[in-house]
Amino acid sequence: MTQWSPVLRFGLAGLFLTLAACSCAQAGDEFFRVYTDSPRIFLRPQRLRLLKRERERQSPRWQQFADLQSSPEPGFLHALQAAVTGEPAPARQAIQWAADPDSDARQVAIVLDWCRSKMTPAERKAIVDRLRAVASSPGDGSVSSTRTRAFAAVSISSDEPAAAEGALRDVVTDWWRKRTAPALVSGRLLLAAPDHHALYELLHVIRDNLNIDLREDAGAWFHALPKWHLLSHYPAPFTAPEGNYYVPAYAGAGEPDFRAAALSRAAGLSIVAYDDNALESQFLQGWLIQDSFALKTAFGAPYEFLWANPYLPGLSYRHMPKIFQDAASGRLALRSSWDDTATWLGRVSGELQLFSGGKTTILTVAASRAPMDIGPYRVIFGQPPAPLSFAPGEVEAVVILGVPPGAGYTVEGAREHSYREVADKTGTLVLEIAAASPAVVRVTPAVRMRKRAR
Repeated sequence: MTQWSPVLRFGLAGLFLTLAACSCAQAGDEFFRVYTDSPRIFLRPQRLRLLKRERERQSPRWQQFADLQSSPEPGFLHALQAAVTGEPAPARQAIQWAADPDSDARQVAIVLDWCRSKMTPAERKAIVDRLRAVASSPGDGSVSSTRTRAFAAVSISSDEPAAAEGALRDVVTDWWRKRTAPALVSGRLLLAAPDHHALYELLHVIRDNLNIDLREDAGAWFHALPKWHLLSHYPAPFTAPEGNYYVPAYAGAGEPDFRAAALSRAAGLSIVAYDDNALESQFLQGWLIQDSFALKTAFGAPYEFLWANPYLPGLSYRHMPKIFQDAASGRLALRSSWDDTATWLGRVSGELQLFSGGKTTILTVAASRAPMDIGPYRVIFGQPPAPLSFAPGEVEAVVILGVPPGAGYTVEGAREHSYREVADKTGTLVLEIAAASPAVVRVTPAVRMRKRAR
């Protein structure tokens, strides 16, 4: 009988598995069984090599991270230190923290994945038992809860492959494709900037282990996300003792939440890390690489170290349009310039805000309010006068607020040919204006066509 060497048997098994996966993929099927090696959460070989290179170089972001002795997220901190250095002490700290039944399940999953080899069988079993329940539970349906569920499933996939497979299948096919992605596309679901962090943590772990890109189910939404993420922050930096923050716009009164600002920056970094070749990501990277905004706190420094890529130069965000509108959700943000002193107008959780001179003013849409110029944008409240006259280059766009939602308008003079525009769900119209010549723009209610009675 022919004897096969263990190496050859392993190689043939891998080949057969690859061929089977390709065959199923061609048939339209998907695998939800995890076959990747640990570490499976974030630290795929390329990223782990980058982080170890930062340690060898003794880069500032490594030193900032390595000097941390404690953190509001101790499991994440110590497990990352252990994964990069290979030292047993931080691994032991992470494992001891994860043994507490009240420890945050997301971090516990990270500890199991990154410190598995340093655990005793009893420690591993106790953590796997706990995470099995997390993976099997539907949670509260939020992005953060589902992210934690996916982490738990991936981390126990070597111990409980069937349970992990079932949980991941449910996350992708039911929670994401049937509910969440359609809600994002239709505008029914609005995510605040810090929530982008949980979403992209989920995207990373699904793609890295299942080779499924969740963005494909909401392509236009994700294509616009880097631009929206950048423009949905107030222009003026907020200075704290530990450094500067760009604060994501928030509804209501109160002081800025610097933890939310840190998570929002971490979200931006992880968006770039997911697809650093996309033009939109390169603009976002150009905004993120400003050194004065690097996260330096015990909470933020681990995220800065994990996701920031100092070798990626990015493109100047100053070449990006300074306005964003999404008709499906009613999201709106525009700014007068890319300077920190810029005036900003945006809609936050249904609240129309004007940010200028470091202060936020809540605006009510009233026809009696005078038009407002915000950089190259003319903002008009209520029904637009007819006609609108502009000198060459006077405006790049007209933003009309407070018309009936869903109302149709005929627009003449803004482009070479007239066209029809429909107000979004908040009653907002955005009209681009050709800057090459004087423009006389007429915006009139579209005539509804009625069928002739027979």
